[in-house]
Amino acid sequence: MEYFVQQLINGLTLGSIYGLIAIGYTMVYGIIGMINFAHGDIFMVGAFGALITFLVLVGLFYSVPVVVALLVMMIVAMLLTSLYNWTIEKVAYRPLRGSFRLAPLITAIGMSIALSNFVQVTQGPRNKPIPPMISKVYDVFGISISAKQIVIVVVTTALLVIFWYLVNKTSLGRAQRACEQDRKMAALLGIDVDKTISITFIMGASLAAVAGTLYLMYYGVVVFSDGFVPGVKAFTAAVLGGIGSIPGAVLGGLLIGFIESMWSAYFSIDYKDVAAFSILAIVLIFLPSGLMGRPEVEKV
Repeated sequence: MEYFVQQLINGLTLGSIYGLIAIGYTMVYGIIGMINFAHGDIFMVGAFGALITFLVLVGLFYSVPVVVALLVMMIVAMLLTSLYNWTIEKVAYRPLRGSFRLAPLITAIGMSIALSNFVQVTQGPRNKPIPPMISKVYDVFGISISAKQIVIVVVTTALLVIFWYLVNKTSLGRAQRACEQDRKMAALLGIDVDKTISITFIMGASLAAVAGTLYLMYYGVVVFSDGFVPGVKAFTAAVLGGIGSIPGAVLGGLLIGFIESMWSAYFSIDYKDVAAFSILAIVLIFLPSGLMGRPEVEKV
């Protein structure tokens, strides 16, 4: 029983990171109907931004409290990824918003490749490790819970509460929901659609940056190709939960985390990705809109 609970905790930790990334996918799709395939690489850029910030802090100061270091790393990573995503939306996606649907998809893949290669050239192709920032482990009834796992779950929960408030209780959230339902009507009602979409990209990038920082803290290493696999899994989580549904993105991320953790514990770790994608296929056969998605209604 202790082993099972241990894997649940591991899955919760991993699923929290996937969920943060998946929200960026589902928000952009919900408003403009486009999958931002560069989002996984935005997550990777956030991890590298946190890494560089950590190295600068260590180089400038002899000793920095872990809480302060993590906070500064997150803020710098959020600023960096927000700038990247804002630029990508303005330069690569906005001009193609009214074109045929395949053009933005090709552009998104191109931006993903460009970001990955840019980081590879500037930071090198090798793994970039950092020393353990938090190493304390608690033993609770025979179950090992690391302080890193607690930090990830607490930070993710706090961000989701803040995010829920922004989307549901503020004028920005109302503008985003209006753009999601009908961009032309929202514009006629005085909503700055371009500004709302840009802010949505920035919010998604900020969450991806926090996920990248937590990923770096948890695993202690990052490489330029780390945007691909977590990005694909987060996209899978968004589709599993229901693309366009923010609660669904979080639920999908947690489910992917639990599936990977349980499969790795009780079966071959080599097939954990196969298990996650198989569950996705099974769910979509019976629920084409995902677990919490709404059927798409064609507007006439």
